[in-house]
Amino acid sequence: MTETSEDTEAQQRPRGRRIWIFVIVIACLVGAGAWIAQGRQAKVQPPKTAGRPGGAAGPSGPVPVVVAPVRTGDLNVYLTALGSVTPLSTVAVKSRVDGQLMRTHFTEGQLVQAGDLLAEIDPRPFQAQLMQAEGQVARDQANLANARIDLERYQRLADQEMIARQQLDTQRMVVNQAEATMKMNAGNIDAIKLQLTYCRITSPITGRAGLRLVDPGNVVKAADTGGLVVITQLEPIALVFSVPEDSLPPLLRRFRTGTPVPVDAYDREGKTKLATGTLAAIDNQIDPSTGTVRVKAQFVNKDGGLYPNQFVNARVLIDVLHDALLAPAEAIQRGPQGAFVYAVKQPEKVVQLRRIQIGPSEAGVVSVKAGLTAGEAVVVDGTEKVQDGARVEPTLRQPGGPPAGGAPPAGGAPPGPAGKPARPPAPRPGA
Repeated sequence: MTETSEDTEAQQRPRGRRIWIFVIVIACLVGAGAWIAQGRQAKVQPPKTAGRPGGAAGPSGPVPVVVAPVRTGDLNVYLTALGSVTPLSTVAVKSRVDGQLMRTHFTEGQLVQAGDLLAEIDPRPFQAQLMQAEGQVARDQANLANARIDLERYQRLADQEMIARQQLDTQRMVVNQAEATMKMNAGNIDAIKLQLTYCRITSPITGRAGLRLVDPGNVVKAADTGGLVVITQLEPIALVFSVPEDSLPPLLRRFRTGTPVPVDAYDREGKTKLATGTLAAIDNQIDPSTGTVRVKAQFVNKDGGLYPNQFVNARVLIDVLHDALLAPAEAIQRGPQGAFVYAVKQPEKVVQLRRIQIGPSEAGVVSVKAGLTAGEAVVVDGTEKVQDGARVEPTLRQPGGPPAGGAPPAGGAPPGPAGKPARPPAPRPGA
């Protein structure tokens, strides 16, 4: 069979439709690509905004900030370290003789004076020993007197050559032995009397008594390690702390002048001042394992504000900077290139970024070595909203109170998100 012309035309019609569909799809894709490219190009182009000094886009009005003046004055330089309160004297009162503890004459926590009677040991055994020693002394004294009489008799007989010289020498040695016995007996009596005094235990120092370690009725011995009570001296008291070896030279210079170096003791949080004392001593070597040196300060501690083994913060006045350039600590900003501040130029009211060199700081004030002059105003509140060359509306911070003038000036735009000034609202249609 042969194909007719009608059959051939029927086969070509579907093929033509497919070609037209393919061409239409290609045209749609090309059009969509052109539309997307045009949208991207429109997004890349920055909007036209009013410029501000320095070439950066910004709000239509000045930015409200709070400023404070840079001034000159004296600045105290302190060295702060964590230390432990240490008593100057701590004594564990022990018995020096063996015997029964009869009674105690102190209460726990009592403030005792040096020489106060604390406890009594049973003295009767030592009194009996003393009586025996005194009887032996009386006997030996009689023997000594008899030996001396015999010596005088032998001396007369020897002068008359009625006895041998050797017998006289022997009697003289008997007298010497009796005299030596008397000295030994006297020593024994003194030793027993000393033990009798040890039966009355007195306080060796002035301080506060701790908890009682032995109750009356117990037998105590001189070899006991615990003791009866521990007495700690609280007035005066010491504070031992460690400082880095880099801080040692200025501390030594101040200490060697001979004038008292003030030391303040604060609580562990560093907020409450407990006492004020003076630097007493500096250790003679640096600890190589920590790179620090131990320092001791002494406090009168009349009010008992410091307690043994208490952890406190020590602040030592090591130097005073006279006529130093002082700036508020809130104005100091830090970046990759170091510290800087935003200074406000007058009368233009334009912010200028200043690189500065800072020194010691104390109580919210930082000493400035270079980069500022006295009388300049620096931004202390609102630094996140400004940059170099920005126009501002400064408000002077009131001393001793919160920054004044925090609200934006009339006509100005309120701050936007992330501390940036918001754009002014777009005008309504028809305005």
